[in-house]
Amino acid sequence: MKCHICAKEALSFKDTKTDILYYYCKGCEYIFKSPEHHHDLAIQKKRYDLHQNDKNHPGYRAYYQYFLDFVMPLASHVVSDALDFGCGASALLSEMMTETGISCDYYDPIYHPNLPDENKKYDLIVSTEVFEHLHQPKAVFEKLLNRLNADGILAIQTQFHNNNSEDFLQWYYRRDATHIVFFTPKTFKVLCDRFGCQLLAHNGKNIAVIRKL
Repeated sequence: MKCHICAKEALSFKDTKTDILYYYCKGCEYIFKSPEHHHDLAIQKKRYDLHQNDKNHPGYRAYYQYFLDFVMPLASHVVSDALDFGCGASALLSEMMTETGISCDYYDPIYHPNLPDENKKYDLIVSTEVFEHLHQPKAVFEKLLNRLNADGILAIQTQFHNNNSEDFLQWYYRRDATHIVFFTPKTFKVLCDRFGCQLLAHNGKNIAVIRKL
């Protein structure tokens, strides 16, 4: 099967306990679950509704604050307008950015499906714990880049796998049935090269920050 990211031939490996087939691309280190194990939004919503994300819980706010503390110093200019793409039910991250004086829209296909202006461009787009759910991450990546102003920042948070198939099969993160695609920093570097943008930084764990050139 061809890789969704770079179109090279991907190798397959199987979880023998569940019989789920995965594909791995050596070229960009992208891993994706066989398409018959993808889920529609209705099934994904049942999973998301189990999350207990209390916006008033200090640990939940600290989780997003860590993300912002890594991302915001990398912006080369003042961020006036932002978009939280895939904000979830609470939209807490957008609220936290608004508290710092940034005008922030938010969108989620399940909980907040309507954007005020489909043509608006942004200085910053954030997407936390979203990309692992995407059936077509390359297309979404391009779409988000097109919504950025020049020198705008796209900041993505998703857990990176360690590029070892045996470790991957023991990894807690891939056991969530709604997690269907998996990345490393190299995957995002390949995407950046494809679309003419810059991988500014990553933390080696779960955050990649991209600048539109």
